[in-house]
Amino acid sequence: MAAIMFQGTGSNVGKSMLVAGLCRALKHRGLSVAPFKPQNMSNNAAVTCDGGEIGRAQALQAMACGLQPSVHMNPVLLKPQSNIGSQVVVHGKVAGQMKARDYAANKGKFLTSVLHSYEHLKSQYDIVVVEGAGAASEVNLRAGDIANMGFAQAANVPVILVGDIDRGGVIASIVGTKTLLPPEDLALVKGYLINKFRGDVSLFDSGIEIISKETDWQNFGVIPWFDRAATLPAEDSEDLKRDIVSSERKGRVRIIVPILPRIANFDDLDALRADADISLEMIEPGMPLPQGADLILLIGSKTTIADFKFLQNQGWDIDILSHHRQGGAVMGLCGGYQMLGKSISDPKGVETEPGSDCLGLGLLDVKTILDGQKRTVQVSGSHLESGKDISAYEIHIGQTEGVDCERPLFEIDGNPEGAMSQDGLVMGSYLHGVFNEDAFRAAFFSKLGGSGKVNMAYQNMVEESLDSLAEHIEHHMDVDAILEIAKERRTRSCSESG
Repeated sequence: MAAIMFQGTGSNVGKSMLVAGLCRALKHRGLSVAPFKPQNMSNNAAVTCDGGEIGRAQALQAMACGLQPSVHMNPVLLKPQSNIGSQVVVHGKVAGQMKARDYAANKGKFLTSVLHSYEHLKSQYDIVVVEGAGAASEVNLRAGDIANMGFAQAANVPVILVGDIDRGGVIASIVGTKTLLPPEDLALVKGYLINKFRGDVSLFDSGIEIISKETDWQNFGVIPWFDRAATLPAEDSEDLKRDIVSSERKGRVRIIVPILPRIANFDDLDALRADADISLEMIEPGMPLPQGADLILLIGSKTTIADFKFLQNQGWDIDILSHHRQGGAVMGLCGGYQMLGKSISDPKGVETEPGSDCLGLGLLDVKTILDGQKRTVQVSGSHLESGKDISAYEIHIGQTEGVDCERPLFEIDGNPEGAMSQDGLVMGSYLHGVFNEDAFRAAFFSKLGGSGKVNMAYQNMVEESLDSLAEHIEHHMDVDAILEIAKERRTRSCSESG
């Protein structure tokens, strides 16, 4: 069995993408491979077939391996609910809520769960490709660490350090990491990678010489910028800003999406971003919602009441109501669906103080009660108006009921799902991932000015991008050398690994 771990000099250096690309490259080599991230922090979650939650990046990495996502690929998931606290998900299920200080003091207790999942994968696959979280150099967080060097030490996994040259200071970040790490952690670091290079790679030859001289670490490659990364599902909400700078594209259907502080499950936007029929525009706080949109889309939120109050403070509620009065369509998914109703109640204090109530936009005649029971499930069914089949997933807390639920959008396992206003302009649903369905997407947006034609096979496009990423990795990363470091025993034959 073999294992290798990628740790970063900072957050968002491209570890998730490198792991996905290496997983697909190793799969192409005939190896059985699984991804693993001990601890992730993200509100962009995926649902496994058995109803567990993991980080969206690990679901993409599982796809790169040709596997179904498993809770063992991301045993600890932190879902931020405020600036100081998160919901803690262990092996796919909510284990409670913790403030950051309390989690820091208790995170070592989750190491048993992490190692259990790692051993589970280790026993089934030829190689496990591990992704760290944040920065390896955060030695102030080293005590009880389960995400980076703490895990690497406990599992005895060799480490490759990843630096992001696009953000600048990559030489200092790699050399500085070596300066800060204690000897026992340094012994696990086998080398480094430079990621996101733009231009002529040979121009950084002198930089490689400096880093190698100062660290005595092996360079495993300089990875050029991968343009097709934008076609792959994003994990970090910071990635949504690419739609702010790229909103000049003029598709037939103009969709406006306000960015809320605890925006969640924004993978609902991935297929929309890639569809040539659609112009997707993300609106930052401090900016009004532009006029002239065909659809204002409110997507998921980890803290619906707090995010709705933020929306009101921005004056976006006025913009949305004005848009609707002028005949514009509005759609809410999950938390966005809850915001469209008349009220949101939190009797048990799931998000706020127990007994808190919040008036919604009132565009749908429905009311939501946050009951504390989280529903996480993969579903399939059909869109009632078009008859198109859909596959999706649910991941939400709350029950929504009211008159407009008598006009559902979908049928799931014979049951109605979602709601629509009497004028047909306002729609809400708890389903995530429906826009990934090409036929449904084309039919749905034909009502808003779209061509009605299926002009993109979204899932095929993702698979093709993963294949291109694997080729990119094989060309620019020393995969052979990394495999030699990763091996702990002889690789099983293809027949043995199934």
